[in-house]
Amino acid sequence: MGQAALADFSRFGKSFQEGLTQLILQDRPFADQICEVLDISYFELKYLQVFVEKIIKYKDKYNVHPSLKTMTTILRTELEDYNEATQKQVRDYFARIYTEEKTDGAEYIKATALDFCRKQNLKGAMIKCVPLLEEASFDEIATIINHSLNLGIDNDFGHDYLADFEVRFQIKTRNAVATGWDEIDNLIKGGLGRGELGVVIAPTGAGKSMALTHLGAHAVFMGKTVVHYTLELAEESIGHRYDSCLTGTPLGNLVSFKEMIYEKVQDVKGKLIIKEYATKSASVKTLQNHLQKLSQRDIKADMIIVDYGDLLRPVQSHKERRHDLQSIYEDLRAMAQENKCPVWTASQTNRSGLNAEVITMEAISEAFSKCFVADFVFSLSRTIEDKNNNTGRVFVAKNRFGPDGIVYPIYMDASRVKIKVLPSTGETPAEIAVNTAKEQAELLKEKYKQFRMEQKG
Repeated sequence: MGQAALADFSRFGKSFQEGLTQLILQDRPFADQICEVLDISYFELKYLQVFVEKIIKYKDKYNVHPSLKTMTTILRTELEDYNEATQKQVRDYFARIYTEEKTDGAEYIKATALDFCRKQNLKGAMIKCVPLLEEASFDEIATIINHSLNLGIDNDFGHDYLADFEVRFQIKTRNAVATGWDEIDNLIKGGLGRGELGVVIAPTGAGKSMALTHLGAHAVFMGKTVVHYTLELAEESIGHRYDSCLTGTPLGNLVSFKEMIYEKVQDVKGKLIIKEYATKSASVKTLQNHLQKLSQRDIKADMIIVDYGDLLRPVQSHKERRHDLQSIYEDLRAMAQENKCPVWTASQTNRSGLNAEVITMEAISEAFSKCFVADFVFSLSRTIEDKNNNTGRVFVAKNRFGPDGIVYPIYMDASRVKIKVLPSTGETPAEIAVNTAKEQAELLKEKYKQFRMEQKG
């Protein structure tokens, strides 16, 4: 505990103080840090003082941070010394935050509160040192000031196996955003979660942007806020693809059905922001700055789409292109973690992927290592025959959440931005390649036979 309060948190407002109290309960390392310099009288609201006091007393007595279950018991049995109004306020507050994630603006609240508390603690230490100046007790002055400066600094040494026992058993949700493809969602436990990076691999013209649009459209349809960055196509072109995907209207008929499309998209629950940057003009830092501006307008992304990662500029240039790409994808995953939402992007294959029946990891162009940081990677392959028949294949190349190496046939109508992932047939990429080669050989034999018959006729 710090010195007697010289000020309080009143200037920061009620929501700040409630958010700080919530963080003290839910974030054990932060609680350890701020409690070294915190005086509960800094809180202007009595029920928050009582709440934090109960946490601190429990930590001091048992040398462990209270769990939610423990706090429930404490607040049920240890509030009899306070009037009924305070008891009700404390319990009502706990009920509000019981099932919530960490409060919005957590990093700001933590930094601001720590700065305030440390300054107040240092002021108290300096006042204590004034009489020591007259006695020339310089060593004692140095000890007091140094001790004050060392309080409240970052003391998170990681996960303490014993002290953080309860933390390991708290239910944590990934807040996964579904892809809209049942086969894939089942494979990755409901979709891509917060802080996770998904990558679509495909050659030119196979449908990378279409797949990313499908992912974004499904999220918007489900009521999520999607921020879609395009580095290749115009904002309007991407917007038209969403029009087609969300309404089922062919891309070629959008203008003719403008009024109908307008009526349909009014029912869309989510929010979509499409932002265009010229190829190689933007870095991940550029995207982060844009996201911060959106947050100032109370727009927080539930999913971020980058179409596509290979067209970003690295924050720091390297001598080799593959190192640039690797750093870009590392920054994309860091962006997902910082914004606590999934990030989807795409990667171009090398020439070997152009006519491949199934695109495996070997076909990733330039930097194989750029997908090391990804949590989920799938390829999209479509031969000329597939494009004519609206078919293709998805190959799950990497999956942190379960099995990979699985091939799924797909139905893809590019004219309507419509993609369906069908149940797997169980064939491996090698088997598909062999079977396709046999089918092509049979087709050639049949055509040659027909040609010979026509010649004889």
